Amino acid sequence: MPLADISARIERAVAAAGRPAGSVKLIAISKVQPLERVRAVLEAGQRVFGENRVQEAESKWPDFRAEFGAVELHLVGPLQTNKLGKALDLFDAIHSLDRPSLAKKLAHAVQARGACPELFVQVNTGREPQKAGVAPEDLDAFLAECRGPLDLPVAGLMAIPPAEADPEPHFRMLADLAAGHGLDRLSMGMSGDFETAIACGATHVRVGSAIFGERTTAAG
Repeated sequence: MPLADISARIERAVAAAGRPAGSVKLIAISKVQPLERVRAVLEAGQRVFGENRVQEAESKWPDFRAEFGAVELHLVGPLQTNKLGKALDLFDAIHSLDRPSLAKKLAHAVQARGACPELFVQVNTGREPQKAGVAPEDLDAFLAECRGPLDLPVAGLMAIPPAEADPEPHFRMLADLAAGHGLDRLSMGMSGDFETAIACGATHVRVGSAIFGERTTAAG
């Protein structure tokens, strides 16, 4: 099964990088996938999944969790502030903390709940105007606000390199930024480049089509 192949490739990449076994978490990106494909991956034993939209996750995962038990769910797409409450109910981790307005509302919601998901700040390493994320030169100030007055427990950084670019310089930039801020979790690497990401220090890789197959428009 593709899941077993991807898991084996991750293990080999971890070993090749001289890193401890089990130091990389595989997030199976199930967004816009038919339910039968997601079920097959659950039946194969995968218990960490990623979704792009709160609404889709809300329609899919309560039933799967009732059937399969504990599933760790990561939000890897943009988070709208009007979906914040539902996101906190559903997700164990949020990889798209990307702007001050969201950080402020998230801090307020977390304070009211007394619990916080694992948080990754999304960094726009390519400075692409159409893409979300904090610019590298703005990261110091953003993290200072999150960790200071907002008291948000940021765990790591996330990035999506430009589509046509060599991803390695972007992965290394993200790793350097994380190390400079004492953050030890790096969400980077997807189906086509996760082995490169692991060589650069990724702790979380987000793999979709290589596990599930290409997405179909009917699934959306």
